[in-house]
Amino acid sequence: MTDATDHDEIPRTFESGPSTPVHFGDGPGTWAEICVDAPLGRVWSAVTDIDLPSRFSTEFTGATWDDDRRGLGASFVGRNHHPTIGDWEIRCHVDAYDENRRFGWCTDHVDNPGARWRFDLEPTDAGTRLRFSVRLGPGPSGLTMAIDSMPDKEDRIIGRRIRELHTNMQRTVEGIKALAEGAVEET
Repeated sequence: MTDATDHDEIPRTFESGPSTPVHFGDGPGTWAEICVDAPLGRVWSAVTDIDLPSRFSTEFTGATWDDDRRGLGASFVGRNHHPTIGDWEIRCHVDAYDENRRFGWCTDHVDNPGARWRFDLEPTDAGTRLRFSVRLGPGPSGLTMAIDSMPDKEDRIIGRRIRELHTNMQRTVEGIKALAEGAVEET
């Protein structure tokens, strides 16, 4: 995996490449990272609450577990809203679960996801380092529909989407930090 920063200082990752211009097949992604002055267990509790990011994101509106299962193999339905494409729901599958270390899910199909999302936690002397990351593709998504409709603008479409995702991911890690450190009341 390659790390890079675009001209807007948004951190970007690529599963391969990146090519110039960037293509969806490069496996583009981004991350947001923050240090939280709180114990690992408290941060873990926040990141495994699948509905919690809806308090901070302007796109993610909530999620509901499919059943009582939690951990690897569990699934949930996430709800989202984007001003360009409206509301949608997507089934997600927990595909990374290492207690107090990593929690992640993929959207739609496990073998060909539209995206893979991860929370990674690392203990530090001051508390917990929290990293929230996403890798887009390789499967179909709203992004691939946009690219298919305007293939000559693929690089710009991907760049815009990475910036949108990063903004909400940054809001989410900052919100989790505030909650875990007690600066925001839990509801």
